[in-house]
Amino acid sequence: MIRKIIKIDAKKCNGCGACASACHEGAIQMIDGIATLTREDYCDGLGDCLPACPTNAISFEEREAPAYNEEAVRKAKMQKGSELSQWPIQIKLVPINAPYFEGANLLIAADCTAYAYGNFHSRFIRNHITLIGCPKLDEGDYAEKLTQIITNNNIKSLTIVRMEVPCCGGIENAARRALQASGKFIPWQVVTVKTDGQIME
Repeated sequence: MIRKIIKIDAKKCNGCGACASACHEGAIQMIDGIATLTREDYCDGLGDCLPACPTNAISFEEREAPAYNEEAVRKAKMQKGSELSQWPIQIKLVPINAPYFEGANLLIAADCTAYAYGNFHSRFIRNHITLIGCPKLDEGDYAEKLTQIITNNNIKSLTIVRMEVPCCGGIENAARRALQASGKFIPWQVVTVKTDGQIME
C-alpha cells in the first residue's frame, strides 16, 4: 500500500539515538551508530521521531510500505520487557569508567520518573546507558561524579529526566553543572514528568 512513512538520511545522522528513544513503536534501531528504520510495519507514520532529531535527518515520504501493524507492536512491547542494558544504575554505585560508556547516549533520571511515566523503558532507557538517583534522599552532590563520567568517556548525548516537583531540580542542576565543568559540547535535553504521569510540554 502507498502510505506516509519516515525516511532517514544516514549522511545527516549523528548517531545520538534520540529518534530511536522517541519512537514508541520500536521501528527505529541504532545500527553501527546510525539510526535505521528496521521495521516499516512498526512505523505508524505520526512522526514522534522528527522533532527529536537534532540534525533534521528524518523526514516524511509517501511510498509503498506495509501497513502499520498495531497488534504486532503491542505484542513486541509485551515480550520485550526491560530495555536496561547495563548494571549498576545508581549514580552512587556506577563506575567512573566502563566500556558501556563508549559512544553512549547517557540518561540521567530521577528514580521516581520510571514509576510515574508508564513507557519509561521504551521511551527513555532504550538505546541509553541509564543512571538514576534521588537528590532528596541521597547524601552529597552528584555533580562531581557526573563530571568525571562525562569528562573521561566518549558520551554522545545527554538526556535528563526529572519530575516536576522542586526536589528534582537537584538532579537537573547537578547534570547541567557536570556538563559545563566537563568543557564538552554534547547534545542534551531535559524532560519533565508531571505527577499525573504525563510529559510536561
